[in-house]
Amino acid sequence: MMILSIIFIAVVTALYYKANQNTKDVAINTISLEKTNKLQNDHLTILHLSDIHLENISITPKMLEGIVSKQSIDLIALTGDYLDRKRSIPKLIPYLKILKKTKPRYGIYAVFGNHDYLLRDNHFEKLKKTLEEYGCNTLQNEYVTIDMNGKKVNIIGIDDYSTKRSNVKKAYAGIKEGFNLVLTHDPNIVLDMNNYHYDYLLSGHFHGGQIHWPKPYHLIKMGKLVRMNMVKGLHYHNGKPFYISEGLGQTGVNIRVGSRPEVTFHQIS
Repeated sequence: MMILSIIFIAVVTALYYKANQNTKDVAINTISLEKTNKLQNDHLTILHLSDIHLENISITPKMLEGIVSKQSIDLIALTGDYLDRKRSIPKLIPYLKILKKTKPRYGIYAVFGNHDYLLRDNHFEKLKKTLEEYGCNTLQNEYVTIDMNGKKVNIIGIDDYSTKRSNVKKAYAGIKEGFNLVLTHDPNIVLDMNNYHYDYLLSGHFHGGQIHWPKPYHLIKMGKLVRMNMVKGLHYHNGKPFYISEGLGQTGVNIRVGSRPEVTFHQIS
């Protein structure tokens, strides 16, 4: 019996070690979205990061710098879940310094996720202020328009859907012509956007399952997209493309099985 117990412990320890090592194995993905027409052969390179989860992250600022410093970046999109504890806010600063150092041509844009809203009152405001102090434009059901060589790009930030803070009508209020780029945390919002046009939508939230073996059954309560087998990568709803990042950090336990932390470059033309 003791020998079996020792073998069991050894196997569990080995599996945990491998699962933890997976959190350091970054997938660097490049997604090409072509023939969008509205950009008329101009190119927009977006660095997309989601779900940093500073309480459980194995990717250091130096590791991130080694990835993003090799690319020319036009715009940075951050799609929420930076942290869920007030003491983690200072840990965000080194990552923001790296992103600011890349000097994206059209700026850095950030929305919030359900974990960010675990912070209360002044602590949430401190998170928001920290993001803004390091060059991030935070968007909560609002948009900004940038001029790209005479073409308009509307960057629309829709607040977190899972905590019922999203207000699509408010976020789109006043938008006219242009390329509509939506940033949001929970991708389930696309199922409620049949009457609102977007050319591309970036999101996160699911971590690619984080433990995606044999299937991410634990995500079943996280909305209809899971039941539609849409938990990571590029998908389409009513012909409109949206992307779900696997995120950079983890929640719960710092492990991944069948998923990897992700840094994504979106090439739009």
